[in-house]
Amino acid sequence: MKTHSIAVLEGDGIGPEIMAEALGVLRVVGEQSGVKFALHPALFGGRAYFETGSAFPDETKAICDRCDAILKGPIGLSFEESKKIPVDEQPERGALLPLRKRYNTYANFRPVYLPAELAHFSPLKPRVVEGGIDIVIIRELVGGLYFGEKEVGKRSDGTRYVRETLDYDEHQIARILHVAFKESMGRKRVLHNVHKNNVLKSSVLWCEILDEVAPHYPDVQVKHIIVDAAATALVLNPRQFDVMVMENMFGDILSDLGGGLLGSLGLMPSACIGTEKSYYEPSHGSAPDIAGKGIANPYSMIGSVAMMLEKSFHMPAEARRIMDAMRNVFGQGFTTADLRDPEGKLAPVSTREFSEKVLEQLRG
Repeated sequence: MKTHSIAVLEGDGIGPEIMAEALGVLRVVGEQSGVKFALHPALFGGRAYFETGSAFPDETKAICDRCDAILKGPIGLSFEESKKIPVDEQPERGALLPLRKRYNTYANFRPVYLPAELAHFSPLKPRVVEGGIDIVIIRELVGGLYFGEKEVGKRSDGTRYVRETLDYDEHQIARILHVAFKESMGRKRVLHNVHKNNVLKSSVLWCEILDEVAPHYPDVQVKHIIVDAAATALVLNPRQFDVMVMENMFGDILSDLGGGLLGSLGLMPSACIGTEKSYYEPSHGSAPDIAGKGIANPYSMIGSVAMMLEKSFHMPAEARRIMDAMRNVFGQGFTTADLRDPEGKLAPVSTREFSEKVLEQLRG
């Protein structure tokens, strides 16, 4: 029997709840496909800091190092809880960024996918989302402003200041562009390059490198769009986009806007692909305000399992079955608390009930 080892990082807030449901789906897939998934739980994020004094403990690093892939729940704490942790150990700085750096997970895939039969979840007018939304946002994940040098200090006159640098080199830019072009080749062969080269020198270099990479993919049509215009266009006409590629901070912001187009970040799984190891996570946060209430939408966590099966374990058929099962549950008239139901016709279900219905679809 083939075995895949997975580091399981539950995370904070609703993380343990939605992870439990995602692992239930994974177990059924394993039973049906004859593949064994060896699960290795480890602490990560705010809970890890409170229990060990580190948001990314050495034991967790060792587990992640040994495993074939990493399945990560959302991390983060409430504003008040965050203040109990030193700034550099807060989950995003002390755990998430070091995770990305350790495994060089430079390519972030965030599908913005809403099939036509689920378009009612979107807050946009029906004529805007008619036919559904199907976009892949590809974000460079280990460079730019988030990973540049940072300095905090006080000037001679007592004024406090902060300085953060945006750092990219041509190799970092070229490799993410190759990923985006290859993704485009398997889809509609239209690639939107999102930039800000009217202001930022980093975007000038980005576009220069794109001009050098593009001739390798003559069948892909490149369309250039400035990031603020892209934000507007995503709301006015999202169906014009297929694959979008951008630097780190632009991708962080626009992919969350993508969640808004769908009606919830609860509908956005993601894959963070590295040179040797990858991790998979929901695009949303840990939602500490609803933790323990059993109402969190597990779609993004279960969808992240599907992306792991496809991209790390080369099981695309199983991945598609999971996504189809979740779509069918919504298509049958069920909904979770985060999703829009303007006519009040849908039946609300809990976190557990949603995953149970997904399991029924898979077993059926």
